[in-house]
Amino acid sequence: MPPTDGYTVGRLAELAKVTVRTLHHYDEIGLLSPGGRTPAGYRRYGDADLDRLQQILFYRELGFPLEEIAAILDDRSVGPSEHLRRQHRLIGDRIRHLQELAAAVERAMEARTMGIQLTPEEKFEVFGPDYDENWEAEAERKYGGSEPWEQSRRRTGAYTKADWEAVKAESDELNSRLVAAFTAGLPAGSEQAMDIVEAHRRQITARFYDCTYEIHRGLAAMYLADPRFTATYERLAPGLAQWTHDAILANADRHGG
Repeated sequence: MPPTDGYTVGRLAELAKVTVRTLHHYDEIGLLSPGGRTPAGYRRYGDADLDRLQQILFYRELGFPLEEIAAILDDRSVGPSEHLRRQHRLIGDRIRHLQELAAAVERAMEARTMGIQLTPEEKFEVFGPDYDENWEAEAERKYGGSEPWEQSRRRTGAYTKADWEAVKAESDELNSRLVAAFTAGLPAGSEQAMDIVEAHRRQITARFYDCTYEIHRGLAAMYLADPRFTATYERLAPGLAQWTHDAILANADRHGG
């Protein structure tokens, strides 16, 4: 049972697996304001606030911008059934958009799928025996012509073997940091976890294409939707795929993206 005097901001953050900073941000923009205040002025959230937060997080999981979430949740111009049908349509539209976005960038973050200018022997040396050259053709069929693809082609077209080795070393170092934080039991919404996935987003931007927080959310979704992505992280540590996904979403929320 919840406490009779409601939830503190820390307790609500713990229950919802978000950061206190996220809740403060939602309050500041009027998306989720606490139902009450203590005599000392501290935030107190009630069960209705918790329900609203669950709806907010549901839509954030689908990638809806905060402004659109507010419009959906605050719309009182239609009846409950029509409101549900409207939400269903919006969710369907957003899912299709995210599927297209994910398809455009799914493999762009991996050097092995973005026009690698290496001989088969060099690919084996850099990426190991699990590398499959068919991934390159698959990636071009799916994403060729998209802006992330073209950006990555331009940036990586002149990469040498040494450049790819540097990219792989950076990726391995980031993966090691993820595993260390995960196995240490740090929450996905912790500052350290969010800092690591922010470094991951910046590496993609520096090495391949401009990775916005929306695109990063799309990549996070692929970590759970695509068995190949999931397997990559699960080989490092069971449960890491979900944890990394959650950390990316928390980091995007932290930056308001």
